[in-house]
Amino acid sequence: MRVMKKMKHLFLAGSIALLLAACSTSGSSGTEKQTDGVENTAEELIVVRLSDATNLDPHFITDIPSANILYQKVYETLVRPDENFEIQPGLAKEWNVIDDTTWEFKLQEGVTFHDGTPFNADAVKATMDRLLDPAVGSPQREKFSMIEEIEIVDELTVRFHLSYPYAPLLSILASQEGSMISPTAITENPEALKENPIGTGPYTFEKWISGQEVSIVKNPDYWGEEAAVERVVFKVVPEDATRLAMIETGEAHINDQVPVTEIERIEASDTMELYRTEGLAVEYLGFNVEKEPFDDLRVRQAISHAIEREAIISGVYNDVGTLANSAMSPKVFGYSESSKPLAYDLNAAKKLLKEAGIEEGYKISLLTSDRKERINMAEVIQSQLKGIGIDVEIQVMEYGAFIEMTNNGEHEMFISGWGNATGDGDYNQYNLFHSSSHGPAGNSFYYTNPEVDQLIEQARQETDQEERKALYEKVLQIELDEAVYVPIRNYEHLAVSNKNVTGYWLNASNYLMIENVKITE
Repeated sequence: MRVMKKMKHLFLAGSIALLLAACSTSGSSGTEKQTDGVENTAEELIVVRLSDATNLDPHFITDIPSANILYQKVYETLVRPDENFEIQPGLAKEWNVIDDTTWEFKLQEGVTFHDGTPFNADAVKATMDRLLDPAVGSPQREKFSMIEEIEIVDELTVRFHLSYPYAPLLSILASQEGSMISPTAITENPEALKENPIGTGPYTFEKWISGQEVSIVKNPDYWGEEAAVERVVFKVVPEDATRLAMIETGEAHINDQVPVTEIERIEASDTMELYRTEGLAVEYLGFNVEKEPFDDLRVRQAISHAIEREAIISGVYNDVGTLANSAMSPKVFGYSESSKPLAYDLNAAKKLLKEAGIEEGYKISLLTSDRKERINMAEVIQSQLKGIGIDVEIQVMEYGAFIEMTNNGEHEMFISGWGNATGDGDYNQYNLFHSSSHGPAGNSFYYTNPEVDQLIEQARQETDQEERKALYEKVLQIELDEAVYVPIRNYEHLAVSNKNVTGYWLNASNYLMIENVKITE
């Protein structure tokens, strides 16, 4: 990377620009729902969702549904992505690259946290020091491990000193993991942040009734443009049909977890409107490679050969999304068209199982969360694996329990997805496959390969973008050859709203953005 100075609202020509170009959102309806000049008349926005939050501390959140409640609402970041996933100012109004490993940020003036603590360079340092402290035990720590020191230059200027050049720094700072937390809360009662978030955002936390709802209210002292509605309630409604009925009748306004089986019903409705946009995430069938029989490569390869992935895309997902060829979607920097999963081949599957000593009727547990399409996918996989003599027991868990099991390594085979928050291959590869990321950080495969570790580390430090792509292409193929997972689907994000709601949008990471939402009655 060249030394670059005095660059406001930085877009690194050889690094970030390519990343951002790879991440611009598009889709059949992938733009903000227009407000058309309609005045807002409702004071409360109700968002219905399948599952409850699991944690409200951004340093310990490991799932997008939890982060979605807080991201750019209660918590804000130094920089933030716009609708095209291009980096814009946030709590930092400008930034410069001093040299390859030194980034300087100028902070907004007059910003306070919800508890009255000033937002300044001290707050940035306190937040990042907590995140990077091994004793804190944040599963997000490794994502920022290239940060060596946070230097306070003056009250509103901070410098990030890196241990090596890291091109996607802005993208990781723009993700929910980069949320700025009140230093007073960090000092006085950090444990309380799990249930009582304190940020700088346009909304302040009101209450969390476990299993029922989380509510946030307009921040009257917000430094930026005031929130569009007075109160937002994220209601837990597990039943798909009930959520849709609430949208259709106007009892609720937005459902950002839409089953693909309900698309026809939504499109036929006079009171509902469907929102679709391409995403950064990939859905997959994964293996815990530390558990028998998945510690045997031949078993993983056999199952990979036995999965007819195209049938899942058409039969389960109604062709929403596209067939994945790796753990990276085409919208993520580092994606390669050349990645080749193991082909569907029942004879090869049976031969490998025989070599591994797996006999007819062998029982395997398949863990999935309680999303309708994932349960349907599990049933299809159960049927497909029956064809090679494997009996699959499907284990359906509520989402929070699913996360807890995979974080603790208590699973065998599982259906999951990785919602890339930055659009860069490093966020995908380091978190999913690096040996230091076992468990909550993202590596639910518990996969360890020194060669893969080395390639991932090399790619995150490489400043030449073509070289980075080549490294990712190589490491992606190793992971596929070792059958760590079976890629299934590149996401297409769906939301449904009542037709009296305008101005919301989903970004490519599937975060619900409501700063301009309007509700007419």
